[in-house]
Amino acid sequence: MTDLVIRALDTSDAHLFDSLPDPLGVGAALARTSHRPEWQRVAVRDGVVVARAAWWGGPDDTSPVNVNWFDFAEGEEAAGAELLRSAPYRVEYQLILPAGWRDDPALLAAGEARLRAAAAAGMRVLVERYQYRWTPACGLPGRPGRLVFRPEPDDAVILDVLRRVHSATLDAHALLDIAEGGLDRAAQAELDFFHWCPSPREWWQLAHTPDGALVGLHIPAHNPSGPCVGFIGVVPEQRGRGYAYDLLVECTHVLAGHGAEFIAGATDQSNIPMARQFAKAGHPITEERISLVPTAQN
Repeated sequence: MTDLVIRALDTSDAHLFDSLPDPLGVGAALARTSHRPEWQRVAVRDGVVVARAAWWGGPDDTSPVNVNWFDFAEGEEAAGAELLRSAPYRVEYQLILPAGWRDDPALLAAGEARLRAAAAAGMRVLVERYQYRWTPACGLPGRPGRLVFRPEPDDAVILDVLRRVHSATLDAHALLDIAEGGLDRAAQAELDFFHWCPSPREWWQLAHTPDGALVGLHIPAHNPSGPCVGFIGVVPEQRGRGYAYDLLVECTHVLAGHGAEFIAGATDQSNIPMARQFAKAGHPITEERISLVPTAQN
C-alpha cells in the first residue's frame, strides 16, 4: 500500500477537506461553526484524501479547544487513527451524531468506526451527551415564580457558588477536572468558560428563595456559534426541589428576551435529573455527542 502523507491545509487547498463523504451529517451540524484551514489536517494516499480532521477554537484562541469533525474513507480506519495520533494537538474529540444514531445501522457503523479509530489514536470515552436546540416555535415555558434572580458582579462570589455546586456534581467534565486538579480547578474552569464566551457579564445571575437562601446560578451565554445555556447549577442543600427547572426556564427567557432565534444546550446522558428538566422546559434533543479525551499515556 502506498505511503500515507499527513499534512495541514491552508487557504490555497482548504477545499480538499470537502472531498470525503459526510455520513454522520457533521457539516450540517456545524453549519454555524468556522474552522481555520491551518487547524484542518488530511491524510492523503496516491493523491487522494482518505482521512480528515478539523480542530476548532474561538476567534481569539491561539490553540484549538477540541476536534469536532473526523472522517475517513472505506477501509482507511487505520489512516484515520494515524491522522489523530500524529496531530500536534492533545484535546478533546467531540464525536457529533444524529439523535437516535444507534437505531440506524449505517449511522451505527459509522459512529462505531470513529470510536475505534479514536481509541487506536490513544483516546477514551469520557461521556455521552444530549444536545438540545430550543426555538421560538417550541414556546416559552412559564416562569414558576419560586425564585428571585439578580446579577452578581463579583467573580469571587460566583467562584464560591461554583465550588459548592461542583462539590456534589454529576457532570463528567467537572468530575475529570476534580480528579486531576481538585475542586478549585473545576470551579475555575467553569468561570474561565463564562469569561471566554462573547456575551455580557451582566447576564450572569444568582438565584435565591424569597427568604434569601442561595439556590444556585444560571449563565445565559453566547458561544462563537450563537446563544446557549452556558451553565445551570443548584447548590447541594437545595437539590430535590426541581430548582434546576426554574433556572433553565429563566435562562431561556433571558436569551429569548435578547432576541435569540435558537438556544443551544447540552447535558450528560447520565445526568438524568437535568435531562428531565430540559424535556420539561420544551428543549428538544437534536443531536448526541460523545466526548473522548486523550489517555494519560497519549
